[in-house]
Amino acid sequence: MSLLRARYSYKNTGLLLLRIGIGIMFILHGWPKMVGGSERWAKIGANMQLLGIDFMPEFWGFMAAFAETVGGALLVLGLFFRPVTVLLVITMLVATLRHVTAGDGFGGYSHSLEAAILFFALYFIGPGRYSLDKTLFPNKNRKTFQV
Repeated sequence: MSLLRARYSYKNTGLLLLRIGIGIMFILHGWPKMVGGSERWAKIGANMQLLGIDFMPEFWGFMAAFAETVGGALLVLGLFFRPVTVLLVITMLVATLRHVTAGDGFGGYSHSLEAAILFFALYFIGPGRYSLDKTLFPNKNRKTFQV
């Protein structure tokens, strides 16, 4: 059965679809936070107190909204992929911590924890062939072999 053969010749297409799907979902998830203004940013940023950071909550809230919205757009494009995944891992770990400490249970924190795991794995996988990173920042020292 060809379906079960481990050729995975469409892995770059799969990464593109994953980047587009997750990126769009994070744009949609982050946009209301982004346009929510300083009051909403302060509420979101107050979660940094869980890490002992109690200054500038508006800034931290804005950064979370920025990471989700702009980070989602950059994921779609495959641009600045690794820095974006790092920002999104941090954002999702803080969200997970917030839900855990609030006693929300597994249903409350599973989404953010799953997203953190996804972005952590994507950091190592990379954006794939169909990305702006691949076009703008080609790895000239690495020889690639087609199998």
